Amino acid sequence: MHTNEGAADGALTDSRATDSRATDSRVADFVRLKRLHAQAVRDSVALVRRIRPDDLTRPTPCAAWTLADLLAHMTVQHHGFAAAARGDGRDPAHWAVRPLGPDPVAAYGSAAEQVIAAFAAVDDPDRECHLPEFTAARTFPARRAIGFHLIDYVVHSWDVARALGLRHEPGPELLRAALPIARAVPDDDSRLAPGSAFRPGLPVDDTAGELDRILALLGRSPSWRAPGHAAGPAAPRDA
Repeated sequence: MHTNEGAADGALTDSRATDSRATDSRVADFVRLKRLHAQAVRDSVALVRRIRPDDLTRPTPCAAWTLADLLAHMTVQHHGFAAAARGDGRDPAHWAVRPLGPDPVAAYGSAAEQVIAAFAAVDDPDRECHLPEFTAARTFPARRAIGFHLIDYVVHSWDVARALGLRHEPGPELLRAALPIARAVPDDDSRLAPGSAFRPGLPVDDTAGELDRILALLGRSPSWRAPGHAAGPAAPRDA
């Protein structure tokens, strides 16, 4: 069969160019995701720094969790996801919740920087990560693992802010990235399990802002307030 070699070479060149552009786009998207992930985690650090010892018994939007319980959960999740990013996520010891130490705020800040650094070192968006809290039967690509962790800290930052009587206003780019992740979180019986970070989704008005929609999708009432505490000034975010 006769072929037009010039046309074939042109098609191959165009295909390679398209593949290259797609690869470049995926890499750029992954770099952006890691940047927004770091922003979400550092937002949580700025809020946790507002916690004083007397605050640890405050209720939170997480059913049956005090602020101490929430802080312990948030801290160990940093350790677990950092281990996953390093390739050691299957070890259950990394995911075991520990009692808060004498300086839980400093411990939280240290754990946060560890998980940011661990994901920053991942170059391949498809690198396999073990997340045994989700399932031991499979791994997840790094881009999904980072997305899971990002949405956790958008919502848990709001949890901390509300427990302290503060408003939390994530940046618009972060909210735009977080909303489709929140939509993709399965709303199934797993949310009814004891210790689940998210409860069944709640209805929300179509005119609601992005943060309110994220919260409702993940079982938070945007109107929740700590007893006796109206929402105060917006908490500062780290640069």
